[in-house]
Amino acid sequence: MAAEPGTNQSVEKTAAVLSAFVEGRQLRVADVVKHAGLGQSSASRLLATLESLEYVERDPVSSLYGLGPALVTLGGVALNQHPVHREARQRAQNLAASLGLGANVAVRRQEALFYLCNFEGRLAPKSFTLIGQRNPLHATGLGKCLLLGVSAEERRSLMPDLQRFTARTITDHDELDRDLRAAQERGYAIEDQELALSRACIAAPVLGPGGDVVAALSVSGPLTAVNLPEREHELGHKVMEVADAISAGLGYLGPHSN
Repeated sequence: MAAEPGTNQSVEKTAAVLSAFVEGRQLRVADVVKHAGLGQSSASRLLATLESLEYVERDPVSSLYGLGPALVTLGGVALNQHPVHREARQRAQNLAASLGLGANVAVRRQEALFYLCNFEGRLAPKSFTLIGQRNPLHATGLGKCLLLGVSAEERRSLMPDLQRFTARTITDHDELDRDLRAAQERGYAIEDQELALSRACIAAPVLGPGGDVVAALSVSGPLTAVNLPEREHELGHKVMEVADAISAGLGYLGPHSN
């Protein structure tokens, strides 16, 4: 792996080793070598050091490596420090429980959304958490809300090509512009099988003290549970109500506060 000017190579190598585990499966040393672009001995030494610090752990039977408890501690601290997570966590959890759907909160990281909160409802169970994962902006309700804070010109620069995930994914910028204008007028965005088949969500933007879009809140689940034809209005207004409460908690006082 090539080092960037002005960076510390040891830290870069360590980060490359840890990033090999992003897909969530246990790895052999050879897998880490391939992902990180390191030699076998370098990867082995780094893994041994990380294991001693509990950043990775090795299965005593299979000898496969996985991420360790020290990263859970750091991840929890990072989440607890984030003002959006602190303000949204309980409200999103209550929303998931009351509707039986998944409730998610995300912020934008360049051309992708980044999940800060993820709660499952009884109608939308998951065996994994979305926290810390990323998804495309143009193919998700959360992402569309986050794009409301980005001009059309910036969107085209940020995402020159809109990747297709299903037959319903928006891949044309003019069509995306129209979809975002409709979301702005409604107050919420809709995702109908645009990222994954048989899944839908409704999302609303979360605003910071200055009125800028700083995050987004969504409810999501199987088509049968979300039931857009019958529940869009109900779910849209409920999500907007909770998103507005989060915005107020972050210091947003409304469009006429200045």
